[in-house]
Amino acid sequence: MNILAHAYLSGDDEGLLIGNFIADFIKGNPAHPRHGLSTAVQRGIWLHRQIDQFTDQHPLVEEMRILVRPRCHKYAGAAIDVFLDHFLAVHFTEISGRSLTEFVPAFYQFLKNHRTQLPDAAWRMAGYMMQHDWLTNYQFLEGIDRSLKGMSRRTAFPSNLDTAIEDLNDNYASFEEYFHRFFPELQQHVRDFQAMNPPVV
Repeated sequence: MNILAHAYLSGDDEGLLIGNFIADFIKGNPAHPRHGLSTAVQRGIWLHRQIDQFTDQHPLVEEMRILVRPRCHKYAGAAIDVFLDHFLAVHFTEISGRSLTEFVPAFYQFLKNHRTQLPDAAWRMAGYMMQHDWLTNYQFLEGIDRSLKGMSRRTAFPSNLDTAIEDLNDNYASFEEYFHRFFPELQQHVRDFQAMNPPVV
């Protein structure tokens, strides 16, 4: 899953939101003293990793990757993460009960308010995200295309992510169906994680 899903699945828990956003910038055990992270933020990092692991190992997501793998090869998973965020953005109101245009500015403001808790690299990414309003634009195919092209410029090897929008267009209904089958299972997985790892009071 990509940024929008991680943010949404964190709910209103500040620690989960911060940890989920910075997780890719924290290597190894988030509880290590060198990171200086609160228990609440560590919990968000573990949730982020649980979401990624559940998604990467899910058979429905593998079926989605199969549709993209001839083009993107080992980067098929990266394309699918963006596709899934697209469908979450499109169906955000029916899934969350809030409009995307309400949720996204609130999330951006949250990041600004907690700037001191974000690693420098995470804050730089947040700046680009807010400047170009990535999350709002995920609902549009043009926004997804820009995101994929940007990812393509940053990959270590040729990825063909810059043309992956063609696979989304060609299989749009199938990808949307996969999303609707997969996302409720991911939501339940997150609820299970939270039940087993309640906030430390």
